[in-house]
Amino acid sequence: MTGVAIVGIGISPFGRHEGMSGLSQGAAAVRRALADAGLTWNDVQFATGGSQDAGNADTMVNVLGLTGLPFFNVENACATGGSSLSIACSLIASGTYDVGVVVGFDKHKRGAFDPNPADWGLGDWYGETGLMLTTQFFAMKIQRYLHDHAISPSILSKVAAKAYRNGVLNPNAWRRTPLTEAEIEGSTMISDPLTQYMFCSPGEGGVALVVCRAELASRYTSKPVYVRSTVVRSRRFGSFEVFSSWLAPERAPSPSVEAAKTAFEAAGIGPEDVDIAQLQDTESGAEVMHMAETGLCADGEQEALVASGATELGGTLPINTDGGCIANGEPVGASGLRQIHESVLQLRGDAGDRQVPSKPRVALTHVYGAPGVSACTVLST
Repeated sequence: MTGVAIVGIGISPFGRHEGMSGLSQGAAAVRRALADAGLTWNDVQFATGGSQDAGNADTMVNVLGLTGLPFFNVENACATGGSSLSIACSLIASGTYDVGVVVGFDKHKRGAFDPNPADWGLGDWYGETGLMLTTQFFAMKIQRYLHDHAISPSILSKVAAKAYRNGVLNPNAWRRTPLTEAEIEGSTMISDPLTQYMFCSPGEGGVALVVCRAELASRYTSKPVYVRSTVVRSRRFGSFEVFSSWLAPERAPSPSVEAAKTAFEAAGIGPEDVDIAQLQDTESGAEVMHMAETGLCADGEQEALVASGATELGGTLPINTDGGCIANGEPVGASGLRQIHESVLQLRGDAGDRQVPSKPRVALTHVYGAPGVSACTVLST
């Protein structure tokens, strides 16, 4: 099995772009990633990628070029980007291809996600309870978590304020206005204890990567970033996840726990070796829980870490350095690859005003989504 390197990255700014399709935002990201690697579309041997609401990724060949390459469509909720990268890495590691493109994009309608229960194997009754609105699920989960681990709800506004501060420094972010903890805590209550400004918003954007066999990386860049591992996991019996319609008497851990543990084992390193992390923050409580689920700290340690500044750009464990989902919004197909894009910038030392000063060498990315799926990737210089 051969190693895999990321040698090109491209992004189409996140937010709302009237008159621009999600597909065109994905294509723009591909062109930028190819330019970053010094390649053209004709040099690409295969592609993987997808979206949730903006169409099939393979139709992108109509605007990028009809070269006949194999293009693998991927759709796996919030783990679409991570799954697309995992498939691409497997294709390269197997020796099937030398160089490929991974792309994710989306364009969601305004307002909260409003999925159809039948699409997720649920009856209409589940939607009638209001639980198809994921704001309800995440609020219940973080409320229970804060109680069980004696964490003050004030951590939620602290995490969100950090996201907006980092977003100010990110030219590709949607939300680029800083908000104080008081403004966040005082915004409209959506689902107790989560207020309006603690949530991310469905949005638009595209991200693309150029990946290749590790031994070929020097052909395309002087700053390759290596994929040490990439793992996707689904839920086990007993875990309580988005769109779970019941709770087992005996609880099992989230798929994030297993995905992160397996990713670290495959990479041959531990959570203590991580210099920066990008964690799913659909709302600020998710970042709190995912810090522990990925092994970056123990349950209950988050409050002290956040209060100490450890998760800030200049801290010992910077988290969501580009503002995360809270500042960028969540175009589902692109969100996981945005984390990879940001991590590559940080590991290259090219993140500009938000560059972590500690010269990071190891990054963790993590996504989590319905109906209980997680993808984790470990990157290094």
